[in-house]
Amino acid sequence: MYGMHHFWGMGWLSWIIGAAVLVFLIWFILRTVNQPGSSYHHDKSALDILKERYARGEISKAEFEEKKKDIQG
Repeated sequence: MYGMHHFWGMGWLSWIIGAAVLVFLIWFILRTVNQPGSSYHHDKSALDILKERYARGEISKAEFEEKKKDIQG
């Protein structure tokens, strides 16, 4: 009888540990995907992206000003 009680006790512990690992994995994935540097971060405006490209030196000041006028209408 003791052996069966011990078995069920370990079964519940395994479920709890498994659930904790699953919650951690979901949290980690969501945290990684939602980081500002992530390519999945889609809430930047066109102007923000343009400013970033200018700051990285991908476009000149003239190109920046021209594209900024296009964006702002």
